[in-house]
Amino acid sequence: MLHQRPIELLAPAKNLECGIAAIDHGADAVYIGAPRFGARASAGNSVNDIRTLADYAHLYHARVYVTVNTILRDEELAETEQMIWQLYEAGVDALIVQDMAITRMNLPPIALHASTQMDNRTVEKVKFLSEAGFTQVVLARELSLEEISKIHQSVPQTPLEVFVHGALCVSYSGQCYVSEACYGRSANRGECAQFCRLAFNMEDADGRLIARDKHLLSLKDLNQSDRLEQLLDAGASSLKIEGRLKDVTYVKNVVAYYRRQLDSVIKRRKEYRRASSGRVTLDFNPQLDKSFNRGFTHYFLEGRTPDIFSFDTPKSLGEEMGTVKEVRGNSFTVAGVKPFSNGDGLCYIDNVGRLQGFRVNRVDGNRLFPQEMPPRLMPRTKIYRNFDQKFEQLLSRKSAERRIRVEALLGETPFGFSLTLTDEDDTSVSIAVEYKKETARTPQAENLRTQLGKLGNTPFELTDLKVEWMDNWFIPSSVVAEWRRRVVELLLSARRINHRRLPVGVGKESHPFPTTRLTYMGNVMNREAETFYRAHGVTDIQPAFETVKPVGEQVVMTCRHCLRYSMGWCPVHHRKPSPFREPYYIVSADGRRFRLEFDCHNCQMKVWK
Repeated sequence: MLHQRPIELLAPAKNLECGIAAIDHGADAVYIGAPRFGARASAGNSVNDIRTLADYAHLYHARVYVTVNTILRDEELAETEQMIWQLYEAGVDALIVQDMAITRMNLPPIALHASTQMDNRTVEKVKFLSEAGFTQVVLARELSLEEISKIHQSVPQTPLEVFVHGALCVSYSGQCYVSEACYGRSANRGECAQFCRLAFNMEDADGRLIARDKHLLSLKDLNQSDRLEQLLDAGASSLKIEGRLKDVTYVKNVVAYYRRQLDSVIKRRKEYRRASSGRVTLDFNPQLDKSFNRGFTHYFLEGRTPDIFSFDTPKSLGEEMGTVKEVRGNSFTVAGVKPFSNGDGLCYIDNVGRLQGFRVNRVDGNRLFPQEMPPRLMPRTKIYRNFDQKFEQLLSRKSAERRIRVEALLGETPFGFSLTLTDEDDTSVSIAVEYKKETARTPQAENLRTQLGKLGNTPFELTDLKVEWMDNWFIPSSVVAEWRRRVVELLLSARRINHRRLPVGVGKESHPFPTTRLTYMGNVMNREAETFYRAHGVTDIQPAFETVKPVGEQVVMTCRHCLRYSMGWCPVHHRKPSPFREPYYIVSADGRRFRLEFDCHNCQMKVWK
């Protein structure tokens, strides 16, 4: 018998509304912020909302993961432990965590997933986490297919979660301290100040200008929608969409698109199967370029490529619509094939490299009349649409249905009738009813199918009805409807009861950590985390950057993105000498200077402050 690996499409949920929309549009699991201590401090949710989401998701055997993935202070540990118990009682399937102190708490039997904030990029680290009891590991976004495959071969029993879509952090997650160093807002405490989206000048050692007012650390958005099969073959089991600050229309569109892509892979590849139940039907055609994006990249999935950054703007460009053909008075024409609508939001990069945006007031064929003519709009300029009025209106309404297939069997007993519903997961419930049998004057099969098929306000759809009667009995439609209501309630209860919690990992107590020394980059902020690492052979532990800011110049970002490569002067890939003298610096608008160091051996760039 073929062993099928369950594949999970994991979607973000800013709140309860986004979580339910993600399930409706095809997510196998959602991740949502805890009331406190999640890596997006502004995306916390009440325990009651999380309970409601879990109750809804479990109908489809979808799962709810809660992020508790900040590093914790000693005085926060007791509150965190209490909150975890509340989340478990609310039905949460797993916690995504960063701080190892959580492993030493008095926990309920709940699965722990290792957050990407743990900097999970090596075979040794992932193997350690697996042996420490983590039942799923979120890999660093920077990994290639080959690196993912090596990790999977090392720990084939541990599901690997990989990001497939959304915003990219330029620093390895968990290894960014610049927000804390500059503004006192820790990324490891959920308060990232988005430093990497700012504009900088780039200078050489002699103060000569290399680049002016460019977003040198701003990356395009990840899009692996055409690489899902390769990711599954490399060993990924959970495909994660970024976006716990994104709105509900983003979630609907992106989740629906990836559901279609993933289903097409699973249909062809029988060794994979969906991780949850229910068939999704959409009232719209999902298109990724209609949702917020800075342009798309595969990042490092297939090695280093020159298309990962977005130096001109950190804002959304949207979908390319064509080029300006003619500018005249208060209007202009566009050469393109896509239609515009009144109220569309458009943008372009002008001839001095600045992003300009405007709203369309009126459309006349391919001639557009903006509310106000934007500056420096010239012929042959590319036009993008970053707000599609009609598409957003479509997504603002109910835009999908998710139905679980059921078969019905209407039988008879010596004293009446029985009705059985069996769903696509082989969950089966029955009722037996005493009822007087009367022969009908006309055939009843069509009416029975109609009455039993009225499942519109439930998560079910009837795919087959069998009537096993000795005669053509008459049952009033109202009676059949009542039987249908009773058996549906039983099936809803049975599905919730049958939802299986994830197995809890059992960690070893003394297997060695990959290194015996942790600098501030180990993010150890409390005594319990320190005790954990010492128990696993770490002898030299520095406190977290947020606890005692190190004295002197320090590495505040560790990036696989490399500005020397981006400029075309990489000694490994380009073998072309730079006309500028190192070290290089990036300088922010407020005059702060950051030295760049290029570690060619590890193919990384480090930013020093």
